[in-house]
Amino acid sequence: MSDTIKEEEIVEEGVHNYSAASRYIRPEEPALLDKLEWFQDQKLALMMHWGPYAQLGIVESWALSDQDADWSRHQIDWTDDIDTFKKQYFALNRTFNPIRFQPEKWADFASENGFRYLIFTTKHHDGFCMWDTAYSDYKITAPDCPFHDNPRADVVGEVFRAFREKGLGIAAYFSKADWYCPWYWNQELMGGKPTWRGPSYDPAKYPELWEQFSQFTRNQITELCEQYGPIDILWLDAGWVRANNNQDFGLTGLLKELRVKQPWLLCADRTVGGPNENYVTPEQCVPDEPLGVPWESCITVGKGFSFGYEDDYKTPRQLVQILVDVVAKGGNLALNVAPQPDGRLPLGAMKSIEGLGSWLKTYGDAIYGTRVCAPYKKDKVAFTRKGETVYAIRLYESENEPVPSELLLPYEGRVESVSLLDSGASLPFTAVPGGISVQLPEQQGSAPIAHVFVLK
Repeated sequence: MSDTIKEEEIVEEGVHNYSAASRYIRPEEPALLDKLEWFQDQKLALMMHWGPYAQLGIVESWALSDQDADWSRHQIDWTDDIDTFKKQYFALNRTFNPIRFQPEKWADFASENGFRYLIFTTKHHDGFCMWDTAYSDYKITAPDCPFHDNPRADVVGEVFRAFREKGLGIAAYFSKADWYCPWYWNQELMGGKPTWRGPSYDPAKYPELWEQFSQFTRNQITELCEQYGPIDILWLDAGWVRANNNQDFGLTGLLKELRVKQPWLLCADRTVGGPNENYVTPEQCVPDEPLGVPWESCITVGKGFSFGYEDDYKTPRQLVQILVDVVAKGGNLALNVAPQPDGRLPLGAMKSIEGLGSWLKTYGDAIYGTRVCAPYKKDKVAFTRKGETVYAIRLYESENEPVPSELLLPYEGRVESVSLLDSGASLPFTAVPGGISVQLPEQQGSAPIAHVFVLK
């Protein structure tokens, strides 16, 4: 058995590891290669984790897993009876009524602030479906959910439509695990034993039960891609559901079928590696160096992926720094914003993102459609390239950081001119050991988020 097959997904406090670049298999199909080029041009995605759990302001799904209790249940402070909590959690669908849900406002906000595609949670590990699936009664359109008779009850359909109308790409987040489904967590076979993120039985010992779950999963994914399409990306979470973990549900064959109608369909079978992980997905981190393969970091604006009351949100400066770090190393940033229980986006998160969007309106040329450029990021300066044009982005950690009159840009390629991206003003520069020394115009007031230079 090879090291590639042996490597397992690791989840620590809900944060997943990511596949090594050595496990990446680049697709050969022209349509997928073209789509990967499209993907690498986009740079910024809006990720949204939303479901009934938003009502409690707790972590999504994970507190249901006894195996993950040590980190996921610190917010469960109203009861010590975990069986009671689990019943309460699964009953949250009966009170979920986000009547202020207005997907057009979400799409307008995303488009206005520089996002290029959406990653929306159609179903998390808890099994609650945010679309009108024909294969489960645990869904937002079911009669026991008060939102079911709202004209916009089919949330996934409404969101996908609104974002497509703004020209944004669509990625359908789907958890391969389903802790509500009796063919995955079977209460009879569980027999009171502690829950964990995997199935409550050995699929090898109960192949008929596993096949029921596999067919259910394939049916739901097909439903999303064919009835809610076109889909640009199928974003699959729960990497422990994998062939070498005895949880093969037939993804390879399913993708072949789906690509008959949508040959461009990318699949991010995250942390699994191999031919079905068309790009790699670091979580809550940025790799130290370029990965050399297509990748996307999912990072939260607040402290977690789900909505939290009185959350702490990253500042616009912090968001720009993260985006620049990601892009300079060849990745995309999936910035997660969790809607409130009523369907609105939190004002604090919106304010921070509007600051990022304002920066992108001026400096987006140095971000969108770019590729890596050595030395990538060095001494607070990040580099990107678009054709023969190199962008040097000098970041300032705070508004109180002194702004020098002369900057060293550690770029050792040939440079004939240097200008500022915002004003177009040409700047005097001198080649020096280790790069070029650039004279800055006199700076008034506090330090900017960044100076962005165009090197030609």
